[in-house]
Amino acid sequence: MSLPPFKVSYDIRCPFAKNIHLHLVNALRHGADFDVTFVPWTLSQGHRDEGEIDAWDNPARDAEHLSLCVDVAIRDGQPEKYLDAHEALFRARHEQGVRLVTEDEIRSVLSPLGVDVDAALADVATRRPHAVLKASYEEFARYEAFGVPTFVVGEDATFVRYMQAPNETTDSVELIRSLVTMVADQPNLNEFKHTRLPA
Repeated sequence: MSLPPFKVSYDIRCPFAKNIHLHLVNALRHGADFDVTFVPWTLSQGHRDEGEIDAWDNPARDAEHLSLCVDVAIRDGQPEKYLDAHEALFRARHEQGVRLVTEDEIRSVLSPLGVDVDAALADVATRRPHAVLKASYEEFARYEAFGVPTFVVGEDATFVRYMQAPNETTDSVELIRSLVTMVADQPNLNEFKHTRLPA
């Protein structure tokens, strides 16, 4: 049975978003026919000082949003490169310790993949990806989203904290299928949490 369309939010800076999104990338590469939308969402908006302007409108926060906005630019402008770039940005940030706050850091990660980094950065310079970030954040505010990754299926939103990225034995297709099925079929399941982390 096919899954319903679903959306999954992310911020490149979040390790839990990294885990789920690497599973999504892995599943799609293994032939999953998911109708999934990757939705950018900034952690910075909820951590503003009182009276501070919105994070996407604040030039002082542009560096911390650079990787997220470049990711959006590639998603929208170079979709054939998106899965590779999406994975590479997450792995660079969380596995290689690259902060991804400068254009040089972005180039070092994406240029080897054949991404047109100049085109992506030019798009970011127009602030169009920042407007996308605003619209996505406001869309997810309807669901009272508070973090990433949040899955949206129909009109139901569920935050998922999954602790492990894919490895050579992981069936990412089945993992994502089971999560989306639970979100879709169990709307009354409000909280399901192990009391201890796996050993």
